[in-house]
Amino acid sequence: MFRRLKVVAALALVFSLLSTLLVQGTAWAQLTAATEGPVVYGHHHLNVTSVDEHKKFWIGTLGGRQAKARADIVQFPNVFVFLRQQAPTGGTKGSLVNHIGFQVPDIRAMVNKLRAAGYPIITRDETTNPEKDGVALTPQNTSIAFVMGPDNTKVEIVENKAATQPVSLHHVHFFNPEFVAMRDWYAKTFAATPGRRGAFETADLPGVTLSFATSPTPVVATRGRSLDHVGFEVKDLENFCKRLEAQGIKLDRPYTKVPLGIAIAFIVDPWGTYIELTEGLSDLQ
Repeated sequence: MFRRLKVVAALALVFSLLSTLLVQGTAWAQLTAATEGPVVYGHHHLNVTSVDEHKKFWIGTLGGRQAKARADIVQFPNVFVFLRQQAPTGGTKGSLVNHIGFQVPDIRAMVNKLRAAGYPIITRDETTNPEKDGVALTPQNTSIAFVMGPDNTKVEIVENKAATQPVSLHHVHFFNPEFVAMRDWYAKTFAATPGRRGAFETADLPGVTLSFATSPTPVVATRGRSLDHVGFEVKDLENFCKRLEAQGIKLDRPYTKVPLGIAIAFIVDPWGTYIELTEGLSDLQ
């Protein structure tokens, strides 16, 4: 009887491990938040001087994975990073999208890894919160750090000890003197939930927080910068585009079906953020 119980326990453990691996594999393979709402965040699209150098950062150091669909796509839980070989006109700082954020369960380990790989840890220059060896503590007792990736792509790392993945999407941070109006526009356009994250105005979608802050200096449109445009995954994109047009939002590119088995459209927000809308990206492998 004791031997039989040991076998049953072993089988239960194996089943548990397989289930965990299956769930993690699914999380890496697609936008898992896509089942939670009609609109979720989908991708960051970068202009890069070297795809290989960016892969060293996004895959070799930050911990993303190479997508099977194309060699220029990196995947993280709940976001894809598209790498387009095209020299950017500038980095993320100074544009409407100042930086993008990822969460990790152990920020010190990630900061040490980034620093060892030669990427500048710029936390002290990017926050007034108390900082020690590259990690700052916010008034909400959240540990954060900033790193400058290739082509001056600014990335924030946020510690979430309860995170179930080693690295995953956390937020997109917009800088704009009209940050409240910008938050309201994104909340209305994409049915996001307005709120606050610490000192910042926010609009929440499944799997991501869109954060909005004022800018002490002028900001420019995103198109052509290292982060060229942001992307949202939309269910029933064709009808969504019709609703946007009915609201007076002009399509920069109309609803179109493209390779990879997805449909796309482009719009520009009132301040100059270039936005791609997709349908089908959540199934990309």
